[in-house]
Amino acid sequence: MEKEMVSIEKKQKKSLFYKLGTGLLITSLSLWLIPVITPFTPLPTQIKAGIITGSIIIAEIMFWIGALLVGKEVASKFKSYLNPKNWRRKVKGQKHGE
Repeated sequence: MEKEMVSIEKKQKKSLFYKLGTGLLITSLSLWLIPVITPFTPLPTQIKAGIITGSIIIAEIMFWIGALLVGKEVASKFKSYLNPKNWRRKVKGQKHGE
């Protein structure tokens, strides 16, 4: 009976860490939009440089913390989705024209 309670608690904790890690991965991805948008704002150049640098650093930190929480396999799969080389590759078993 105690083993069941412990395993249930571990699953709940794991799912919480997994969800938090996934959220960090997605948030870090959205932070990469800041360096793209910032040059078009009317801010001074020094402030733009600081915002761009800070957002890139924060996005990377959030990505790696999220990767630690979700695991190596999930993080590498997520990174492969973002790699432009993999965008045109066909999935195994998928026919042309589907």
